[in-house]
Amino acid sequence: MQLAGLIRASTVTAAGLADYLDALPADARLAQTLALRSDEQALLFEIVAGARRFTLEDLAPAATPPLQGVRHEGRNSMYAFTRFAKIFAVPDEPAVKATERWGYNDGSALVLTTVGPGYFVTVQQGDEVLVDYTRLPKRPLTGAPPILSNASRLSFFVFNQTRDVVRGVSKHVSIGRAWRGTRKLDNWFVLCRT
Repeated sequence: MQLAGLIRASTVTAAGLADYLDALPADARLAQTLALRSDEQALLFEIVAGARRFTLEDLAPAATPPLQGVRHEGRNSMYAFTRFAKIFAVPDEPAVKATERWGYNDGSALVLTTVGPGYFVTVQQGDEVLVDYTRLPKRPLTGAPPILSNASRLSFFVFNQTRDVVRGVSKHVSIGRAWRGTRKLDNWFVLCRT
């Protein structure tokens, strides 16, 4: 059975999904994760609620060189431009190295030009992480595009005033849901660290 089928099974457990994903070869794990449809992403977000602690270390380990991006390939539940990646990095400032990760969204040249990179600051929020587009890193990541306000270009309609709540699924896979202000959006995304 594939990941999508496991998610829809009546006997599904968060632990069972984690075990299944952790046992897959990296290429199969990535392919099955990125094949999830929007309804499967929404189900997965609920299945793993409170199942495991997901931390900044899962995004970019503290031992990673500062500002060196750790890539998480992603697929969102939007109607267009569904493939992207979130890049997370350890800040180069000792005062926030333990409490923040800096990052941006990587995508096609068209999206990066018209929308922008969608820079963010990530912090711990209980057993989940919060990707906060209302805060910008002090510096761009190594080799990344320049930092652009999330209120400029078409980014205003995508990232402006947005925050993502991200939950852990397995060692490499996570699932998130977008919020704007205090309102939950019907936008989910799945990530697989490569």
